[in-house]
Amino acid sequence: MHPSLLQIKDFTYHLPDAKIARYPLSERDASRLLVFEGAKITEDVYRNLDQYLPGNTLLIFNETKVIHARLLFQKPTGAKIEVFCLEADERYPDVQTAMLQYGEVYWKCLVGGAAKWKDEQVLQLSVADDAVNDLQLKAAVAEKQQGYFILKLNWNKKYSFAEALQIAGKVPLPPYLNREADAEDKERYQTIFAQHEGSVAAPTAALHFTTSLLQRLSEKQLKTGFVTLHVGAGTFKPVKSDTMEGHDMHAEWLEASPELLQQVIKQLEQNLPVVAVGTTSSRTLESLYWLGVRLHRKDIDSLEGIAVPQWYPYDKDSEMTAIESYKAVLQYLQQQKQQKIIMRTQIIIAPGYQFRVIQGLVTNFHQPQSTLLLLVSALVGEAWREIYEYALMRDFRFLSYGDGCLLWKH
Repeated sequence: MHPSLLQIKDFTYHLPDAKIARYPLSERDASRLLVFEGAKITEDVYRNLDQYLPGNTLLIFNETKVIHARLLFQKPTGAKIEVFCLEADERYPDVQTAMLQYGEVYWKCLVGGAAKWKDEQVLQLSVADDAVNDLQLKAAVAEKQQGYFILKLNWNKKYSFAEALQIAGKVPLPPYLNREADAEDKERYQTIFAQHEGSVAAPTAALHFTTSLLQRLSEKQLKTGFVTLHVGAGTFKPVKSDTMEGHDMHAEWLEASPELLQQVIKQLEQNLPVVAVGTTSSRTLESLYWLGVRLHRKDIDSLEGIAVPQWYPYDKDSEMTAIESYKAVLQYLQQQKQQKIIMRTQIIIAPGYQFRVIQGLVTNFHQPQSTLLLLVSALVGEAWREIYEYALMRDFRFLSYGDGCLLWKH
């Protein structure tokens, strides 16, 4: 069955409010770990993850960095208007270019209390303390689009937009945590290896990893690789249509280096496991496969626009191996004399999807009726129900700050 015909009601379960972790544990790697392999479930804690991975496993992490995307502006009357920075406007070729703008940027935003904001009005936000030389941030409406605004933001030229957000913005906690971000969230809603600003949500599977856990993995000859996928607010977008046909997947920016591509090729050539840490890493690795297929078929000229459309993997099946595909991507980089792949993907991974690159997934427990749960089901089949029932019965903590699991392909 084509995944567009899947009914979202088949991917639901009852998640009591009390099971949602509102705050992180004091130690990242003390979170509980459910391991699913060959229809068998065991449990442990994250700091013992190395015991459940074969030697020579390649773990792929997402090194995106969460931006302080929530800005609280004030009108001259004193009324508050909240701006949520979604993603860079299309005038910028990639996220990094947009984040490095000085003094002015155009950004796609959600606006809370938009009815109170008159068209010509310029909103202001000022931050001044001992640590910061006066930051004055101004917002004006450049365009109104369906569902969002494009805002023109101005500030003191000595700061990049990334720095301005760091100073003036708040951590964009997921709505289901139902609380304001506090000082601890600045550190804890960020992975320890976050590098590239651009996400409005954390790649939460990697929040459990500590320096000492990475050291243990290294001592056991496990290898690590890094990709970047900037997580969009669409990751929390519930599926509102009865079937998946009516759900538009949010497009997200991803980046991958030639070194990463070569790492994966070498791993697969030796028939060794590739494990994605997080659904974002898995979507990146699988999207790169489909990019290689498109390049091989010559049905894509450049990486402008959306390189991997939502239903492409289901409408255009492929016999190409992951090794052949990744080599095609490497060849493209060499021909174009580009240092890395930067593209947008809209891929949806749902039951019926055939994983080409990964054999395992480290991930948290996801919301009912979410596209993330569809991805889990694509990997482990109907066993997702048994896994989630087990986790609920044994009081595992759910969602972003919760516990997680290591799932092997069914």
